[in-house]
Amino acid sequence: MSCSFLSIFAVGFALTLSAGAKPLNIVLLYADDWRHDTLGCAGHPVVKTPRLDGLAKDGVRFTRACVTTSICGVSRATMLTGQWMSRHGNRGFDAFRTPWEETWPGILREAEWWSGHVGKWHCGKFQAGRFDFARSYSGTHFLKQEDGNEIHVTRKNETDALDFLRERPKDKPFCLAVNFFATHAEDGHPDQYRPQPESAALYQDITVPTVADTFAKLPPGVASEKNEGRRRWHLRFDTPEKYQTSMKNYFRLVSEVDTACGRVLDELKSQGLLEETLVIFTTDNGYFHGEHGLADKWYPYEESIRVPLIVRDPRLAPEKRGTTNDALVLNVDLAPTILAAAEKTAPATMQGSNFSPLYLAPENPPWREDFFYEHAVIRDKDFIPASEALVTRDWKYIFWPDSGYEELFDLKNDPGEQANLATTEPKRLEAMRERFRTLKVAAR
Repeated sequence: MSCSFLSIFAVGFALTLSAGAKPLNIVLLYADDWRHDTLGCAGHPVVKTPRLDGLAKDGVRFTRACVTTSICGVSRATMLTGQWMSRHGNRGFDAFRTPWEETWPGILREAEWWSGHVGKWHCGKFQAGRFDFARSYSGTHFLKQEDGNEIHVTRKNETDALDFLRERPKDKPFCLAVNFFATHAEDGHPDQYRPQPESAALYQDITVPTVADTFAKLPPGVASEKNEGRRRWHLRFDTPEKYQTSMKNYFRLVSEVDTACGRVLDELKSQGLLEETLVIFTTDNGYFHGEHGLADKWYPYEESIRVPLIVRDPRLAPEKRGTTNDALVLNVDLAPTILAAAEKTAPATMQGSNFSPLYLAPENPPWREDFFYEHAVIRDKDFIPASEALVTRDWKYIFWPDSGYEELFDLKNDPGEQANLATTEPKRLEAMRERFRTLKVAAR
């Protein structure tokens, strides 16, 4: 199904739905390096996320949400522009080439929404003047304040978000993106994950389940000790002791972000705004916890590309609250969905689609069954090699441009992506190659 058809359907639905309705405020809770299953409500055996679980109970959780490029800067540019990397042009951490007037915060500010950005940016130089309320920072877990004391970055994210909500003009709608730096590692610090001291007791007495090191099964050039994903695996996971320490501290960062999200929700409720605000929780990319013998993200495997996505929409029917949806929703869809909730038309340059009909329409609307994934080379092909993929609900085709190597996985029967069927399924391989080429052109 074409993106244009999806867009026409979504716009038509939004116009029908919004007749006489009030445009919604927007709060985007946007965490970092946090994959789809790292939630209590997703059945995780260890991590505790009671506030986000509560958000899911009061909204809808998308279980197959994905990103089109799994790296911080590119994914954030996609979130802002509603475009694939091929179009917005941020190939790592650079500024995107899309005009600001065609991003969702740019459009809403022009329409007199009070706009706010809190936390991580990672799209070139931060331009504070683009927002009414702008506080940008990331890279470290503890920040020096003007008084010389330190504050944890998640606590500052929370404090700044509350300042925005309390100081905003009361006669304007608002849009706020809370860009948590956690659970991203502090890359230059030997401890990598540095939670707040008061979180030390969390997960102290549990054992985190381990995963197999299947690094040797990766394609040529990817299964290299020069690979940055492998280097970070050694930093965090290459002994049982390292693995337990890293994962427990990572989960503590998760729980701290959960608490901060809860306090933002509490402030919305105390101001009587919760039923006037679209709240979305998601993350910029997934994350390897040692799967495939890797750490971090970047590659088109499930752990890296799938993200949590929870939507609390006041328009949601009571009987749909607390439900899940397994549609292939992408980060490219966030911008048009936010604009539709604010009753603004998405520009034609946006490639995603408003996904609110998936949970608001009385019947299931048509939706995509596959998508194109892309990731550029970072520094050189041994550091982070380029990768591309066609992802469907049950199958995945991966192409590694630097080597020309192909992978084909049966996701239904091999969710861990361990058995490459590229040489044993020639007809399926050719069909997926053809569809891959079509969607690659469409992403430009």
